Formats: sequence, structure tokens, C-alpha cells
Amino acid sequence: MAASGKLSTSRLPPLPTIREIIKLFRLQAAKQLSQNFLLDLRLTDKIVRKAGNLTNAYVYEVGPGPGGITRSILNADVTELLVVEKDTRFIPGLQMLSDAAPGKLRIVHGDVLTFKVEKAFSESLKRPWEDDPPNVHIIGNLPFSVSTPLIIKWLENISCRDGPFVYGRTQMTLTFQKEVAERLAANTGSKQRSRLSVMAQYLCNVRHIFTIPGQAFVPKPEVDVGVVHFTPLVQPKIEQPFKLVEKVVQNVFQFRRKYCHRGLGMLFPEAQRLESTGRLLELADVDPTLRPSQLSISHFKSLCDVYRKMCDEDPQLFAYNFREELKRRKSKNEEKEEDDAENYRL
Repeated sequence: MAASGKLSTSRLPPLPTIREIIKLFRLQAAKQLSQNFLLDLRLTDKIVRKAGNLTNAYVYEVGPGPGGITRSILNADVTELLVVEKDTRFIPGLQMLSDAAPGKLRIVHGDVLTFKVEKAFSESLKRPWEDDPPNVHIIGNLPFSVSTPLIIKWLENISCRDGPFVYGRTQMTLTFQKEVAERLAANTGSKQRSRLSVMAQYLCNVRHIFTIPGQAFVPKPEVDVGVVHFTPLVQPKIEQPFKLVEKVVQNVFQFRRKYCHRGLGMLFPEAQRLESTGRLLELADVDPTLRPSQLSISHFKSLCDVYRKMCDEDPQLFAYNFREELKRRKSKNEEKEEDDAENYRL
């Protein structure tokens, strides 16, 4: 039991192993859903330990699958565990765990991308944003196919203080492909520095806490898996609307091997691109020859603050999308070519 540490004073009664449950209910990981089962309870216990002290906590587990992490959470002496599982094949195995822990496990058949967790727990759990994090945690071994859109969704929730963050600065402990985990925690100047790095780190303290080798999963994925812990910051490092920050960051990193002025230029219509990009960089005091990975959160703060002022001056600017301008130009060129061809035939 040493591997489990001080997880619980009241553990689950003897149950079939996860491997036995998979055989019992004839479960197979769905490749199209990028499912991978973690069977080693020493590793699931470790994930739960890294989430912090869960004694008497309220936990929201996403994508429980056959219930490996679910068991470790229940063994951590939580008050309530809510699991949301989209795949109906896993419900009977989870129900077996619910029967073994009466009153502790609540099972919802649903999609984590649309589930309204802000209504799931008692109002009494809510804490002011400036206080310590509430006794509410999010834990999950996420399918690779949903991990990135889900963390972006939750980061926007943090920015707006809604969704799972109506309770306060709810902490998250989640799995990602190792490469994604490294990006989330990458420092300025790192090769892994990316859009995800900036979007996560301006809102959260992000720690890549350990890596799980791919062979620990069934079926074995082609990559290792990183476990990442997020604690929302009391004060975001960039105080601008999430969509504005996202637009600036996305534009910068779309040309990640170029100088940063290249991507920033795409924020502006072609007719004013050179002048507006120069003005943005000058007012933000950012060197135009820095690469995207070399821009710090402080650089992005300055860029977002100045871009916000430029949008306030020109209300149509924020809605501008350079791809739409390219499409319109392409369409006009095609029409012109057709007209020229018709005139030639005449």
C-alpha cells in the first residue's frame, strides 16, 4: 500500500480489477475517440495525490472510462465525486463503483464539452476569487481528441469566472499528450513555446508535474502522456477580454518561424497593414524581430493593451479576419479572369 501514500482512511471494498471489468463488460478502446485506458492503480493514485488534498473535497472527473482514476479518487476520502461519461459502454462498470461507495459517486451520461458543471455542486462551496481555491477539483484522463478544445474552453471560463470556476479558483489536474503538456508549461524562449503556453500561463499557474510512459495505457498510444496541474491566478497577467487575447496570440504564432511582426500584421487590413503594425509594435515597445517563442507574457500584455486601444478607435478592426480578405480577393480575381476570358471569346 506504500505506493498509495496517505490517500484514504476508508478505502473501497474489494472489487474486480480494471482489467477484469474491461473483460467483464467486453470493453474496447474506441480508436476514433482516441481512448486509452490507464490500468495501473499506482499511477492513478499518483495522479490523485498530485491533485492535492482531496479529503472531504468535491471532485468533477471528466472521461472516467472504465474507472481507474475514479477508484483512486474515491479512495482519497472525497465527499462527492461527479463523473461525466459520454460513452454508454462504461456506465455499468461505473455503476459497480457507485454501489461500492454509496452516496459518494454521481454518474452523468453526457458530454464534457457541453455539461453545465456550474450547477452540479452546492452554492455553499463557492469562494471569493481572491480567496484560496475552493474545495472543488477537476481531474481527468482526457481523450486526446478533446483535450485541447476542452482546456481552451476552460481557460475562457477562467477568464469569465464562469463554468467550473463559479465556485472560485477551481484547480485542475489533467492528462495530455506529452508534447501538449510540454507546450502548456513551456517557458519563454523554449522550442515548445506556443499559443497554448501563453493562453494557459496568462490565466494560471501551470505545472507539468510528471510523465506517464505510453506502455502504461491500453491500447498503448504512440506518445507518452503528461499530467498537468492548473491553478487559476487571482489576477490574470493580461487584463483584456479572452477573445481579444486569443486573436493576438493566434496571429503571432501562425508564423512561428518568422519574426513576430509577420503574424501581428495579419491583425490589420492589407491597405493599412504596414503602418498599423509599425504603430502597434512601437506603442507596445516590442522588437519586431523577436520570434513568437521569444515573446514573454509581458510582451503579449503590451500588445493586447495597445491592440485594444486601436480597436476602440476603429470599432470594425476587431471583426477583421485576414483569411476572409484573402477569400474575397481570390473570388474577385476569379471573376476578373472569367470576364477576361469572355471578352477574349467575343
